[in-house]
Amino acid sequence: MLAKGLKFRNIIALALMAMLLLPSVGKAYPSGIAGPYDVNGDGSIDAENDLLDVAKEGCTCHNAVPTNSVQIILDDVPYSWVPGQSYTMVLQLIGGPDINSASNTGGFSMRASEGSFTGDMMTQNGDDDEKTLTHTQAGATTDDRKWTIIWDAPAEGGIGAIHFWITGNSVDGLNGNGGADVWNQLIFFLTESDEDSGLGTRTLFAGDGNVAPPEPTEQGVPIHEMGAHLRAHWLGLL
Repeated sequence: MLAKGLKFRNIIALALMAMLLLPSVGKAYPSGIAGPYDVNGDGSIDAENDLLDVAKEGCTCHNAVPTNSVQIILDDVPYSWVPGQSYTMVLQLIGGPDINSASNTGGFSMRASEGSFTGDMMTQNGDDDEKTLTHTQAGATTDDRKWTIIWDAPAEGGIGAIHFWITGNSVDGLNGNGGADVWNQLIFFLTESDEDSGLGTRTLFAGDGNVAPPEPTEQGVPIHEMGAHLRAHWLGLL
């Protein structure tokens, strides 16, 4: 009887040791995450076992590696930055699990080497660091995985190129770390300029490109809905 008890305790001990040796992917953060991440949950950050910056190193709390099936699209990006200017960009994630409009849909972590981000209801600075930006609880439930990014360039020049890192995470809304949750990264830089280049803005993209184009925005009245007299006038027949 004693031998059986010892054997049972040995099995339990081995099982617990095996669980401790399993790789950890942490937990979900629907209220946003930026800066360092305590992967092991031990209350401390070390470079060997934890993430020093989620924006740079990825969202391993949901999946171990990035995937190009998630498209990160950043729209209205300037070709260069001008000291003292403010830039409004739009970040969107396409791909990954189907959007669960009743729960969390996705999030992001972003960092700039210089300048500052401004948050709103959907976004916030991480850890009181204005060089970082992440989603809020409300931003995690967006039904289009889209966020407005406001970045203020440094007031003084002479800095040179400014680097940006974005990790975007597309989730299934089950509030866990299932295999359906996938993420990707977009990394770029802006060169410094004394004045606006006049080139306008551009769209930056990371992913495999396997996306459907967005539906066109309808403006005005479709011609087939016009009356016969108005159609003839519009076509130049009257």
